[in-house]
Amino acid sequence: MHYLVPLILLLTGLYTAPAAAQAIPGADQVIHDFALQKQATPMRDMPGWAPRRVVVSLPEGMAARMPQLEQMLQAAAGDTELVLDRSPGMAPSAELLQGADAVISLCTRQTLDQASPRLLWLHSYTVGVDGCSGLPPAQIDGRVFTNSKRLMGPAIAEHSMAMLMAIAARLPAYQRGQVQSRWDRAPANEAGFGELQGKTLLVVGLGGIGTEVAWRAHGLGMRVIATRNSSREGPDYVDYVGLADELHKLAAQADVVVNALPLTAATTGVFNAAFFQALKPGAIFISVGRGASTDTDALLAALQSGRLYGAGLDVTDPEPLPADSKLWQMENVIITPHVSGAGTNSWGRVALIAVENLRRYVAGEPLLNVVDMRAGY
Repeated sequence: MHYLVPLILLLTGLYTAPAAAQAIPGADQVIHDFALQKQATPMRDMPGWAPRRVVVSLPEGMAARMPQLEQMLQAAAGDTELVLDRSPGMAPSAELLQGADAVISLCTRQTLDQASPRLLWLHSYTVGVDGCSGLPPAQIDGRVFTNSKRLMGPAIAEHSMAMLMAIAARLPAYQRGQVQSRWDRAPANEAGFGELQGKTLLVVGLGGIGTEVAWRAHGLGMRVIATRNSSREGPDYVDYVGLADELHKLAAQADVVVNALPLTAATTGVFNAAFFQALKPGAIFISVGRGASTDTDALLAALQSGRLYGAGLDVTDPEPLPADSKLWQMENVIITPHVSGAGTNSWGRVALIAVENLRRYVAGEPLLNVVDMRAGY
């Protein structure tokens, strides 16, 4: 993949910025490889388009790992005023946002509440934009929202498969023994999950992340089925793609379920007691979508009853997971603190597309990864 060269140069500080009018090196390859969709209407045809002031948050640690990022942003902005926000948590102040017609940061209600009336475009470094959920039409209409969907898919999918294979092989139990310097072979004598080959994996949310999960599961010899909200279309390595209302029917077939859903009104709490009751007994549940899509009490009950063989949770409800949650102490549960998308390649792609979208905005070209804010993704 040719985009890795500019990513490596970006990460090592050897990147030489191009003229702002040119596409950012490597961006076209990322667009192709991840099938990023372009905005139907060029920005120059959007009412109110007049680039003057762009506020850009620098995620914690990103500037340190990518020393040339500021130079890239400045080159992409050209003559447009570029204001860098270095606040913890990427929460630009009302003062910084004053007069800004574009923001690259996180999509939050606070940012939208403090935004200038001139704000036309907001780009979120993250995939999820549920931080802006429930906004009134006045804060959405006439504005363009973009995000980083698909770009973290490979990292999140690999994290999902790592949790799945670890739980199937009972590695958490052995890890606890290692921490205690204890040579304990007892878990090997207990009924196991078995090999993954030939088992059925259900991807709930066959979008960018879900498709990456499906491809890897297929490579392990698993039968892959899925649900999606928009259509029954899917790659040829997915045996069946159902609609959202088929979730419980498909769950009855699943040895493994991977939650890759965005958070919307329709997906909130969808993994509830009824879902776990419909699920094939002895299944493994992996959650890398959004925490609030899972009813935590129902999940805990399914684990305690033995209905679930185990769970891998990169997202929880609430976040952070309270220290007194019983999930922490369960030997068949792996918990990671919402980090599945982290990694050099992921953040490199996220930075690359953020800069490319900035260049496109200033040039009046179609933006990438436009979000339907009413749908939530």
